[in-house]
Amino acid sequence: MVWKPNVTVASVLERDGRFLLVEEETEYGICYNQPAGHLECGESLIAAVIRETLEETAYTLDPQYLVGIYNYRNEARDLTYLRFAFGGEAHAVDPDRPLDKGIIAAHWLTLDEIRARQAQHRSPMVLRCIEDWLAGRRYPLDLLTHYGS
Repeated sequence: MVWKPNVTVASVLERDGRFLLVEEETEYGICYNQPAGHLECGESLIAAVIRETLEETAYTLDPQYLVGIYNYRNEARDLTYLRFAFGGEAHAVDPDRPLDKGIIAAHWLTLDEIRARQAQHRSPMVLRCIEDWLAGRRYPLDLLTHYGS
C-alpha cells in the first residue's frame, strides 16, 4: 500500500493589519483556521484556493503569491497534511452566500487576537503561515505547474 499525504490549500489574507480567519465547528470543538481545504481530483492548486476561500468566507480571492509549503503530521488523527498557502487580495464579498457546513463565521482579526486564540487554532500551521507572510515570504505563482485538462 502506498502512503499519501492529504494535500490542502489555504489563503493568507491581510487587510489593514487584520487577517481573515474562519471560525469553524470541528470534532475538537470550535477552531480557527485560514480559509482552507482539500485539493480535489483534477483541480489546480490555484483553482482550489480560490474555491475554498469563496466557499468558506464568501470572498472572491485573487491569488498573487505562494507564501509557503507546509508538511504537518497530526499524530492524534494519524494524518499528514501537505499545505500550500497562498497570499493575495480578497474582493467582492457576497453577504448572501451561504458558507460551507461547519463554518460559523469569517473574521478579520489582528495578530494579537489570533495569538490570543492560539489554543483554538486548527493546527500550528495557522500562526506559522501568518508569521511567514509578515516576514515577507512571497514566491511567484509561476513556481507551480499544473498539467490537466
